[in-house]
Formats: sequence, structure tokens, C-alpha cells
Amino acid sequence: MPIARVTLVKDMQFIASADSGHAVVMDANANVGGNNTGSRPSELLLMGFGGCSGMDVISILRKKQQNVSRFEINVSGKTAETQPHYYTDLHIEYILIGKDIAEDAVKRAIELSLEKYCSVGATLGKAAKITYSYKIIQES
Repeated sequence: MPIARVTLVKDMQFIASADSGHAVVMDANANVGGNNTGSRPSELLLMGFGGCSGMDVISILRKKQQNVSRFEINVSGKTAETQPHYYTDLHIEYILIGKDIAEDAVKRAIELSLEKYCSVGATLGKAAKITYSYKIIQES
């Protein structure tokens, strides 16, 4: 079985399914023949990037006994002037909320994810410049 299968449903709407059995809806904007019923493929790629790196960072921080209770990632990008859906610069912002979270542990976990573990980031890094920032919110 393929790793992923993409099937046309109607107009510009597609169902993408993974070998795990999970599926997502992809669609184009209405102005190019779609119905706005799903995410564009480039959006899914950026969501995958955030998820991939986020899972890495949380896993690394848990192994270091860091008490992260909530976590959020925001991925933003600068698009190419001639291609509005082609990202030339990506920025990933990590927001960590918890108790007694060590800044050096967070920085190292992010760097490990982006340099070594997140395969989506490694792939995107060949086409776009990737930067990051983080915010730690300490709970009392």
C-alpha cells in the first residue's frame, strides 16, 4: 500500500489518506475552482511541520523532566512575490506553558528538533529559510 493516497472527490476537492487509515480533506479556494471545504496542500504541509517539531520538542522536554502543561506552535511564512503559495522564509514560534521550565532545555529541544529529528523541517529547510522563536510562560 502507498504511504499516502489522494483521490479526487469533486471539483477541486480531494481526500488524502495515509497508510495509518487517517484522512484529511484538501480543497482549493473558490476563486480557482474549489469550494473552501478543506485545507490547501501547502497549509497541510505547514501544519505537519508544526506538529512534527512540536512532538519532538515535547518528547525531548519530557525526557528532561520539564513540566510543560500546555504547548502551542505558530508557523508563519513569507511567500515568494511571483508565487503566493510558495514559502521562501518560514518562522516557527513555540509557546510553552508550565512550571519551572528551563530556558536552556527548551532551546536545546528546539534545536535538536530542527537540526536532527523533524523530517518535515529537514525537507522544508531545503526550499526555505527556517527561523524560530520561543516564549516560556511560567505557571505558579
